[in-house]
Amino acid sequence: MAVNGNGASDIEEFDKTPKLEQNGDYDYETEAAARRKASIAAMMQNTTGEVKNPLIGIPRPQLMRDVDTFATQYGFSGDEVELLKKGAIVAQNPADFENMPELDDYDRNALREEIMRRWKHPFALYFTIILNSIAAAIQGWDQTGSNGANLSFPKEFGISADPPDCGASVNDPLCQKNAWLVGFINSCPYIAICLFTGWISDPVNEYLGRRGTIFVAAIFSVLAPIGSGLTQHWGQLVACRILLGIGMGLKEVTVPVFSAENAPTNIRGGLVMSWQLWTAFGIFLGYSANLAVYNVGKIAWRLQLGSAFIPAVPLLIGIYFCPESPRWYLKKKKPYKAYKSLLRLRNSPLQAARDVYYIQAQLDAEHRMMEEAGLLKTNNFFSRFVELFTLPRVRRATQASGIVMIAQQMCGINIIAFYSATIFSQAGFGTASALFVSWGFGLVNFVFAWPAVYTIDTFGRRGLLIFTFPQMAWSLLAAGLCFLIKAPKAHLATVALFVFIFGAFYSPGEGPVPFAYSAEVFPLSHREMGMSWAVATNNFWASILSMSLPRMLQAFTPTGVFGFYAALNVVAFFMILFFLPETKQRTLEELDYVFGVPTRRHAGFVAHEQIPWWFRKWIFQKKGEPEPQLYHFEDTSVINAYRGDADGPEKVKTYHQELGSTLSA
Repeated sequence: MAVNGNGASDIEEFDKTPKLEQNGDYDYETEAAARRKASIAAMMQNTTGEVKNPLIGIPRPQLMRDVDTFATQYGFSGDEVELLKKGAIVAQNPADFENMPELDDYDRNALREEIMRRWKHPFALYFTIILNSIAAAIQGWDQTGSNGANLSFPKEFGISADPPDCGASVNDPLCQKNAWLVGFINSCPYIAICLFTGWISDPVNEYLGRRGTIFVAAIFSVLAPIGSGLTQHWGQLVACRILLGIGMGLKEVTVPVFSAENAPTNIRGGLVMSWQLWTAFGIFLGYSANLAVYNVGKIAWRLQLGSAFIPAVPLLIGIYFCPESPRWYLKKKKPYKAYKSLLRLRNSPLQAARDVYYIQAQLDAEHRMMEEAGLLKTNNFFSRFVELFTLPRVRRATQASGIVMIAQQMCGINIIAFYSATIFSQAGFGTASALFVSWGFGLVNFVFAWPAVYTIDTFGRRGLLIFTFPQMAWSLLAAGLCFLIKAPKAHLATVALFVFIFGAFYSPGEGPVPFAYSAEVFPLSHREMGMSWAVATNNFWASILSMSLPRMLQAFTPTGVFGFYAALNVVAFFMILFFLPETKQRTLEELDYVFGVPTRRHAGFVAHEQIPWWFRKWIFQKKGEPEPQLYHFEDTSVINAYRGDADGPEKVKTYHQELGSTLSA
């Protein structure tokens, strides 16, 4: 039972509310206030795992008055008001649209197609996703340009870590120093992101919006690679890579959020994961560029670093042709502009009206939750940062996003993405062979990312991770052991094979999930700050990996390094199993209830119900038992009671009884 700030339970407060006025008329406003209080309590401490629609339970006359107030306050008029009313009715009971007399055949067909043809959407939505995909491709190309350049730029600047350039052996002090220096140069973008850019993304998004932030990022993504290719000293390269980190960080924080906020719920995962899909494509393009120019002489590394500016040009030009995020407009208290944006992003005006009103209703509930918790008095950058770790609902999202972001570095993908050419070269591969295997890995990474477009919204984010992490562990370990094979051809073939298998399991799982997941789990009030935390966490560990790996290769050899990261995959698997909630097929606002479930409740459910069920089904072959469910989505049949007939008060009382039993649980 939830307890309010005065020490009284919400059910007790609920029971004190009068259900009938003295003259026999039902007190709709009192009932609505009680319902809202109960909803807020459920969002803050959702021990039952129930996911609620904030419009359920509002009597039809009250709902229409609320819509009129909303329309008047924010400048809607004429037919737009009628659309909002129909949209509110649909949002209140989305499953019952076929039986709503307020809708015509065109409205019903649009809602029907939303379910049956879930990939049919306006050009503006797909244009936005295409531009976001280009931003992701830039990210991948930026990461892999240095992969090939690592083979030559250290010699150019006199900081090679390979004997005999730095001494007689890798244990020579100068070799060790240069290994750390090369690692530092490679890690500069990630250091810049985790210490600076990730955090300034919050205020930049606050003032410039999603499109404006991506535009600024594109400027850095054009200029920094060109500057990197023209440097004459390793210090200049450090400066250019820090500037590159500014562009990368702004994109990493903003682009997945921009995609998540524009996408419809039923395909949000598939569209948001385009970030990783096209990052993988950018990695492939970067490997292709490395392979194409490796034999042109001393300027090869300059071309490998500088070529990453190419995809940034269309992003710079095209981003302002996209509609701005409707949720950003709502956050800035501009619902009419949000509606206009949704008109470009949805198939019909009814869907746009439904979404703008439903999102606003969820945001109002979220706002009331923050207000009840006393968190709106100092709503600034620093207070939002502190609230990432103090507000229970937000803290759980912070924990979950941190887990998936750390797991991406723990899985070992970036030892290949950042240093594959160096690893294979040190293991005895020739330059061409090392670059070719890296290119093959990039191709596998891109091709096997495609299935996740479909599976991320069916199997779910958590389901994909639980399946793929064990596969990544054994394949990475096998690749490491194959470095010990002495026969040259078998050595090359088996290492490449298991590296490709590792990439095939990474791409549909831990590849797309972290950024898609982190972009959706935070409430709108903390979304930029939360994504900043997630990106900073990811890049902090990326910088540690990038900085330490050259020295680890000297100390552990490739076999030891691969074995070390294989073990980390096992650790990450158990972190995800016990502490990561599922988010598929829920609106961004409904996730407030998912993350209202305490972490201890989630972990206990996995340990005491889900794992025993799995063993009974798959080990003992008892396949008739249904899978236990932690989350219980509110039965929309309750709202069928609100049809404005003479039995209204008695039917509302039925809703009271159901809500009361839920709170008591």
